[in-house]
Amino acid sequence: MVKRITTPPVLFNDSTHNLPVSISELLATAVMSLLLPPPSLLPCQPPTRNLRSVRAAVNSFSRFKASWEEVAGVLVFSAIPFTAVKAIANSPLAEVLQRRMVEKKKLYEDNSSKMKALSNEARMESMWYGEDRPRWLGPISYDYPTYLTGELPGDYGFDIAGLSRDPVAFQKFFNFEVLHARWAMLAAFGALIPEILDIIGTFHFAEPVWWRVGYSKLQGDTLDYLGIPGLHIAGSQGVIIIAICQALLMVGPEYARYCGIEALEPLGIYLPGDINYPGGILFDPLNLSKDPDSFEELKVKEMKNGRLAMVAWLGFSAQAALTGKGPVQNLLDYIADPSNNNLLSNLKSIM
Repeated sequence: MVKRITTPPVLFNDSTHNLPVSISELLATAVMSLLLPPPSLLPCQPPTRNLRSVRAAVNSFSRFKASWEEVAGVLVFSAIPFTAVKAIANSPLAEVLQRRMVEKKKLYEDNSSKMKALSNEARMESMWYGEDRPRWLGPISYDYPTYLTGELPGDYGFDIAGLSRDPVAFQKFFNFEVLHARWAMLAAFGALIPEILDIIGTFHFAEPVWWRVGYSKLQGDTLDYLGIPGLHIAGSQGVIIIAICQALLMVGPEYARYCGIEALEPLGIYLPGDINYPGGILFDPLNLSKDPDSFEELKVKEMKNGRLAMVAWLGFSAQAALTGKGPVQNLLDYIADPSNNNLLSNLKSIM
């Protein structure tokens, strides 16, 4: 019979703290020393490294340990959308769809040109476009920039820094504003709804306050959809795995946005609009663009609400820094006691 000999982990002794030191802890110490800045840039501290803090850091990272099967499954699931689209694009089905789209592309382009002409007419008749549109100073007389003609939605003649003097830069900034406005509206919705649902007791989350969710994840909490145990995709993983999943999920949309609205034509999908308003069944399933007058007005409403959402995020961030609470709880506190729960009282408390 052959005896199996197991070698115990090699231990060293830390004379400072009388703690046995394993090789893994020494490796962790070496890694942390590489990640930290030079001692000259750190505040005053003892020359010897505290192994208890190293062990605490190692233990904190161990919270995110998961089987390789689970991690691989999450990563594969995140890559499915982009992989599926690529597979369809290279399949015989895509050739059939693309051939059918090419046959009807002339008709699609003619319809698209007619809709763009109707949209131009709608803008000329709308009070939100052109020379007679509202301005940001209202009735106050002001020398507004001549290069802001009111052609785009949300143009109130505001450009005190002259950033839109170059037409190419103007279009680029408008594209960025539309993109960030939409992200801000979605993010504001995502910040408010979990806190509301948690306060009224409909669902209970591991952490309902938006700015504490990341810290909760770093503490090892599992993030479940609607607080339902087990209802998650990557919520039980560490932040690095979640970041990789997010990158994989965004590869497809960002690649398509980079390529333009023609990126879906290999799949036989024709988008009649432009980069900001692609239209079609994917981006306009309710066919809101069929009425040019209301569609041009909806563009203005989108810009208004998007700008409001971006400003709201400044407020959310300031509230988090001053009160340590979420926006919904801050609103409830203000309603309950306006004189002691407002901006001035919070600023006074930190001075």
